[in-house]
Amino acid sequence: MSDSSGSGSGGGLPAAARPNAAPARMTGGEALARTLAAARVGPMFGMGGFQLLPFYEAVRALGLTHVLINDERTGCFAADAWARITNRPGVCDATLGPGATNLTTALVEALNAGTPMLAIAAPMGETMIAAALLGAAGIAPPAGPTALAVNGAPPVPWGRHARHLVHLEGEAVTLAAAVAPSWRHGGNIGREPRDELLSPPTAPHAEGRLPASFGTEAGLLATALLRACQIAGALGAALDLTVEYANTRKQFGRPIGRFQAVQQNLAVLAGEVAAAQVAAANACRAADRHGLGGAGFEIGCAKVVAGEAATTGAAIAHQVFAAIGFTEEHALHHLTRRLWSWREEAGTERFWAARLGREVQALNGDGAALWPFITARDEDDDATP
Repeated sequence: MSDSSGSGSGGGLPAAARPNAAPARMTGGEALARTLAAARVGPMFGMGGFQLLPFYEAVRALGLTHVLINDERTGCFAADAWARITNRPGVCDATLGPGATNLTTALVEALNAGTPMLAIAAPMGETMIAAALLGAAGIAPPAGPTALAVNGAPPVPWGRHARHLVHLEGEAVTLAAAVAPSWRHGGNIGREPRDELLSPPTAPHAEGRLPASFGTEAGLLATALLRACQIAGALGAALDLTVEYANTRKQFGRPIGRFQAVQQNLAVLAGEVAAAQVAAANACRAADRHGLGGAGFEIGCAKVVAGEAATTGAAIAHQVFAAIGFTEEHALHHLTRRLWSWREEAGTERFWAARLGREVQALNGDGAALWPFITARDEDDDATP
């Protein structure tokens, strides 16, 4: 292992390299590094790749500590160990495609142990969904970032950065190169690329069909599950930032976290975080046990709970931070703007609540079948080895 920065502090850096001196224009790697510096993360672990070079350059300029590892799994386990020892979030990174998938084992271990972790490999979520759908359709997932287009409806997340495009139309899956299509660049309020496909891609490299367990809405369900998980993670990070600020920011001679009104708001925020995380974890478990097609109820519930938590949680966090949370160099708004964006994507709370309501009404007109329906799903999970 080798340390790619050699220093863990920002002393002696030029003004342009300090976390609170944001330039007028910066790369995505610089923005990410500045967010991590503002959050005062510890050492980061990962295996280098060309997609991460702008990030590594910014890490070095900011004086952050990054430890190069010769295997992504080792780096993720090292971050997990550091998090357990220090009780602070562990940070690891990997290149897209196979590099990102090598993080899976260690991330699942961290999830089961309740270890706070941050894995950097954007757009990892969409690439992992696309790879899972391709694998289920009998198509070998390609290396590199992969965009997912569902039923031809714009926008396509991260389309301009993708090497490959997976198009999902019902149960039909096609894989094509993404270098030929023409994209109209767009974005959400979280500043994530959301692009519109203007011209069709080249002839597909491969075609296949999803198994029946994925259902006919696999793209919608998978994206909704991803957004619910992302909301849960971002809310947890916002809670950590907010609690730390409340414990250090002093007003009238004491930390603002000592005031009862602030404590009440922080308790509400913590409750929303817990609700979103439990709902997302339950939906993941249901998808794992019953397939996407059989987990629509749990995924819909997770999206509703996560969306409501995002609304309440973001408001509380910004109320505690006041105006500072909206400044460009601060980390909070990078989380909350994404919360607001993800809340609207893959179905709003209203969309999923109406869908869940129709499903429940179809069970029994007087609602008597609702409780047996819910408890039977839990019993199915318990009985599954």
